[in-house]
Amino acid sequence: MKKTIFLLSLFFCSTALALQAQDYPSGNSLLDKIDANMSSKTVIMTASMQVNSARATRTITLKMWGEGDKRTFTEYLSPAREKGTKMLKLDNQLWMYSPSTDRIIQISGHMLRQSVMGSDLSYEDMMNDTPMQEQYNAVVTGEETIDGRKCWVVEMTAKVSDINYYSQRLWVDQQRLIPLKMQQFAKSGKQLKETTLLDIKQVQGRWYPMKMVYKDMLKEGKGTEFTISEISFNQNIPANIFNKSNLK
Repeated sequence: MKKTIFLLSLFFCSTALALQAQDYPSGNSLLDKIDANMSSKTVIMTASMQVNSARATRTITLKMWGEGDKRTFTEYLSPAREKGTKMLKLDNQLWMYSPSTDRIIQISGHMLRQSVMGSDLSYEDMMNDTPMQEQYNAVVTGEETIDGRKCWVVEMTAKVSDINYYSQRLWVDQQRLIPLKMQQFAKSGKQLKETTLLDIKQVQGRWYPMKMVYKDMLKEGKGTEFTISEISFNQNIPANIFNKSNLK
């Protein structure tokens, strides 16, 4: 009798867990919906980057033009020390022009892991605009609430070898289908970075974060606040914007 009761309890428990799991959306289909919000054919934005290091706080403004995950051109507008600095990404190559030296240098190899302007973002982070669906496999593992909003908890594992982070954990707003928090991990399981997405607004029919706080977990400081003041999607961008001659 005890064995029968135990087996029945195990059956009902397993059934309940299976039914609960069935309520979760497919992880990969969820990534498709996130990418639909976060990715676009082209993007033009003006933003500020407030770098809160352990010693000081400084703000950099910039304008960026992007075409899918292949081409990006960025120009720094202020402060005076950074004004005129430009970066150009073409596929997997990155160049930077510095007005103080009047030189164009290519950033590659280990240099891609270095900090951009002392921020919590690396050059690799700035270059990676590839849709998540193309980079990761995803599984929804649970539900949690962040700032009063119900979220799916999504565990992502890389399905490609050439990638910044081996795995990520996302808290995805169930209604707006956009991450509110992201954690990035090395293959060893060590947490490398954390990103908080704030001020979610509808822009041209999509939900998009107008503020993102990046925190490098391996360095001191309160993180880097990236705030978008203007943004537009799927606008025509002249081809000559993405020309190396445009760096000078």
